[in-house]
Amino acid sequence: MIDIPLLFAFIAAAFVLTITPGVDTALVLRAATMGGRKPAAMAGLGVVLGCLIWGAAVSLGLGAILQASEVAYNIVKFVGAGYLVLQGIKLLRAPRQKISVDEEQNRKTSSREAFLKGFITNILNPKVGVFYITFLPQFVPAGANIAAYSFMLACVHVLLSFAWFAILIMATVPLGQFLRRPAAVKWLDRLTGFVFIAFGLKLAASSSR
Repeated sequence: MIDIPLLFAFIAAAFVLTITPGVDTALVLRAATMGGRKPAAMAGLGVVLGCLIWGAAVSLGLGAILQASEVAYNIVKFVGAGYLVLQGIKLLRAPRQKISVDEEQNRKTSSREAFLKGFITNILNPKVGVFYITFLPQFVPAGANIAAYSFMLACVHVLLSFAWFAILIMATVPLGQFLRRPAAVKWLDRLTGFVFIAFGLKLAASSSR
């Protein structure tokens, strides 16, 4: 049975957390300004797919392993942090000089890479699993099936995230022509690189508690 006031409380809390700027927002914004709607949508799809898998894992009890096992948590944490830092260094050291969007193959590659970056960034971030396992139970009503209801809440969070990404894409794509200028391309790549490194270091310094 769904507790409507509790569900609305969850939606409000999840929405605030969703719109808080982070790596996911940086990924989608960069894809939108550099490649257009399709790569940005694919980046967002990769992000929410990673969240959905974490939500399913937590609902099945796998998320508890990360919270209970320091070794398992640290393995995933450092792999994820290393991925973010390496991507950030790559963007800082070799920002693109221009955007090539004339060839269909380039657009396909861009969309595929955007999806993979969004997915890998989330699936290698154990904080997503720990967040779900600590946050979702607060909004599960008494008497409900904890696993099923937790997964339903994770799905709600995923829908909110995708809606937010859609808003970002609609707001950013019209600026694409300006942001594709060489100076803007270099600036955006470097800014994204800084964001990746900052969040990678933050993840590396985090704990499962």
